[in-house]
Amino acid sequence: MEREGAPEREGAPERERNRQREPDRPTERERQHERGIALARAARGGDTLALHQLLDHLTPYIARICDPVARADAPDATQETLLTVFRSLRSLRDPRALYGWVRAVAVREAVRTAQRAARDRPAELAEVPGRGDPQLAADIDDVLARLSPAHRAVLVLRDVEGLDEQTAAALLGVPAGTAKSRLHRARSSFRKAWSA
Repeated sequence: MEREGAPEREGAPERERNRQREPDRPTERERQHERGIALARAARGGDTLALHQLLDHLTPYIARICDPVARADAPDATQETLLTVFRSLRSLRDPRALYGWVRAVAVREAVRTAQRAARDRPAELAEVPGRGDPQLAADIDDVLARLSPAHRAVLVLRDVEGLDEQTAAALLGVPAGTAKSRLHRARSSFRKAWSA
């Protein structure tokens, strides 16, 4: 008497063997990563078309980093990052470090752009919700917008990008202790604003 699930179990070892073969094939992310590195090598060698393709290739990656940090000014931060990559690509010694280097540039530009925008745009009292106003906790974007750019940057690097404290501190250009205290304050401020 054959049970209903038996044929499925018989195919299980074959599926397991196929899964074991898959690591030999690169994932889409790995292929894209290698494509970026190849474009960086060609661009550093003077290939203008490769440089344009590289900038197009990096734009979504840069925007993903700049968006939560620079918020409404993310397009400006993305543009500034692309300009820096364009101007400084030849200073990149090892093309395999492309994504780490671009991430560092993007974070720096996003923080700088957000800080400049905050100085240029004074807060209107009517725009700032009062204490206990449910609008404070309406959504994550609203809560993130209330954090300083430095706090948003460390929060994004640690909790969204998943970087460790040492790496996040290096990207921000601050000591590890400073990054750790900023992260603590950012998380605390985020929790307070979220639960308000």
